[in-house]
Amino acid sequence: MQHDFATSLAISAAQVDAPWWELVYRQAFPDFSVMHSVRCDGWAQRGGIDRVVSLASGKTITVDEKVRQKDYPDLLWEYLSDVKRQTPGWAAKDMACDYIAYAYIPSRKCYLLPALQVRKAWIENGKDWISKATSSTVGFRVVNADNGHYTTRSVAVPIKESFRAIQTAMIIRWAA
Repeated sequence: MQHDFATSLAISAAQVDAPWWELVYRQAFPDFSVMHSVRCDGWAQRGGIDRVVSLASGKTITVDEKVRQKDYPDLLWEYLSDVKRQTPGWAAKDMACDYIAYAYIPSRKCYLLPALQVRKAWIENGKDWISKATSSTVGFRVVNADNGHYTTRSVAVPIKESFRAIQTAMIIRWAA
């Protein structure tokens, strides 16, 4: 499946100042104080930080924001930000953010995902998900985003499967 990266980026950029972001963070963090968007290119943006949320306690929380204009039954896990150069995407690289906020505009629903467990879930499941997508397993698909200069590649993973993997990543077992 192919989609236009520039269009997706413009849609996301248009949502940066959407008033619903504050509603999301006020619900997610009971002692929400203030939030700031990170718009300039630099280490924070490249580390997946789109927003900094400050709590009344003084703690700051960093968030990578993903916005989808349609209610899909999946999460889109970007594993290559540049296919030709084989540059890892957000799911396949270490990120500086604490959370990934994954919002669906039509249903007004946002999943707040713990970034470290998302990364672990990718490490443990990514190859299998790509294999399922390339073998046309129902619910899985590969999505290429062509922006004219490079192509980004993601795998669409059903929401339930994504959450199962993230939940499993939160469970730590050790030998006696």
